[in-house]
Amino acid sequence: MNRIAIRTLRRPRLLAHLFLWGLCVAGPAVSKAQYPRTQTGTAVYYADRLDGREVALHGEKYDKNALTAAQNRYPLGSTVKVTNLRNQKSVTVKINDRMNPHSKAVIDVSRKAAEELDMIRSGHVRVRLQLVRTQ
Repeated sequence: MNRIAIRTLRRPRLLAHLFLWGLCVAGPAVSKAQYPRTQTGTAVYYADRLDGREVALHGEKYDKNALTAAQNRYPLGSTVKVTNLRNQKSVTVKINDRMNPHSKAVIDVSRKAAEELDMIRSGHVRVRLQLVRTQ
């Protein structure tokens, strides 16, 4: 290979290494302002058979009797107020898991949260999410 071809191969790798090193040192360049304060969409709830399985937040397990949820846009550990748009009942949950990226729902709540939102019978309901706090 000639010198020009070798330089062309090295440059993208060098840039990739510098970029990854920058992420390790500074962290991702995402500000809290980039998280939507409110979202509207469909909520579903976890199946009971998942009780006791590990979730994305390190060291935690899914507890159907806790006020927790899975959501893809807010950081893990965030607190979100979920309001059922049909009956205006609301509950505050902690985001401790991630959803399937192909899911059409905006949030997947625990059974306890689903009971408080009065959505057990229907299985899904339109909700509004309000970001209360990020970790």
